[in-house]
Amino acid sequence: MEKFFKLQENQSTVRTEVVAGITTFLAAMYIIIVNPAILSATNMPMNGLITATILVSAFSSIAMGLYANNPILLAPGMGLNAFFTYSVVLGNNVPWETALGTVFWSGIVFLLLSFLNVRTLIVQAIPKQLRYAIAAGIGIFISLIGFKNAQFIVHQPATLVGFGGLNWSTGLFMVGLMITSILVIKRFRGALIIGIILTTLLAVPFGRLIGSESLVFWKGIFRSPDFSLIGRLDLAGSLKFALWPTIFSFLFVDMFDSLSTFIGVAEAANLTDKNGEPRHIKESLIVDGLSTTISGLFGSSSGTSYIESAAGIEEGGRTGLTAVVSGLLFLPFLFLSPLIEAVPNIATAPALVLVGVFMMKPVLKINWAQYDDAIPAFLALLLIPLTYSITQGIVWGFLSWTLIKLLSGKSSEIKPTLLVIDLFAILSLFI
Repeated sequence: MEKFFKLQENQSTVRTEVVAGITTFLAAMYIIIVNPAILSATNMPMNGLITATILVSAFSSIAMGLYANNPILLAPGMGLNAFFTYSVVLGNNVPWETALGTVFWSGIVFLLLSFLNVRTLIVQAIPKQLRYAIAAGIGIFISLIGFKNAQFIVHQPATLVGFGGLNWSTGLFMVGLMITSILVIKRFRGALIIGIILTTLLAVPFGRLIGSESLVFWKGIFRSPDFSLIGRLDLAGSLKFALWPTIFSFLFVDMFDSLSTFIGVAEAANLTDKNGEPRHIKESLIVDGLSTTISGLFGSSSGTSYIESAAGIEEGGRTGLTAVVSGLLFLPFLFLSPLIEAVPNIATAPALVLVGVFMMKPVLKINWAQYDDAIPAFLALLLIPLTYSITQGIVWGFLSWTLIKLLSGKSSEIKPTLLVIDLFAILSLFI
């Protein structure tokens, strides 16, 4: 183990790596509950989604540790699951089997780009200002879903959206949000999952108070895994030309999620090579592409690297052993699906809102004083939640950036690869 993970070379020990792996798992295990909760809106079976989420998280994290030797956990990505559900399946009426196919093909393309190093051209072509804006826009979108699930924000014919009113539902949501917020502020390990559990417990008496049967449906503790979603993807149907923009959108969001995570983690832990680049970046991206590919096969939205990995790194995790430990800790939950199914949407809503808070950090990096940068960034950021579509935010962010730079005499800031991406963006508006 010492030789395989190069523990001494990385100034770490088995004990340190195990503790770091447990810490990372606690910081990210909320995805076992939240991902199925979001994807189940597509009418995919809940128990099958729980199994798929756990399998993707476990296998991807273990692969990251064994192949790339990096202390990074992978799981179905927040934002990517919202895009899958609300933009692709519900927004564009794409069957979920076909949507799983687009996830699979985006993973295949990701793998090819990683093997061939073509990803560098794409990374350099996308303006950083748009990357920051899209990340923040997805964060607001996820928070909006949380407020909607709690019925804190509801449809209003006169104003499109409005406050759902002060009632037991919004009251319980605010209590859960405040509890979880304090846990986050106090830096409790596993703050989000603790908040979800406490809000679920509060929802038990709450159901009786309002006279309904219950908000929490208890069906026991143990159950065998449900593998019904494995292999259900529609490979041929997902290759239709009309779905190419969807494949690109999955690819784009996944790629920059991963790169931003690798860069952030590498800078925080000094996990860089002699050129100052994130350590083992090619191997890490290959694992990330593999994670997305198996996500489509297993029955989930795209897998990606998690910034929550920084929690384990703060505990001293420096090698792939941290990721392996985190991955193994997912597996027991294959047999605990009734516990996960018992969690109501209102209990996951506070966690979704706070994920949005975490994703707002890149807004500080947007050059708001430079209007030819700020305007396209603002459009991308705002249109993602307002159109309820990550794709629309990306499309109008790219197109407005290109047009504004051209019209303001700054065509040198437009990379040729971006023009190709713009072409796909335009096509997506008509198909």
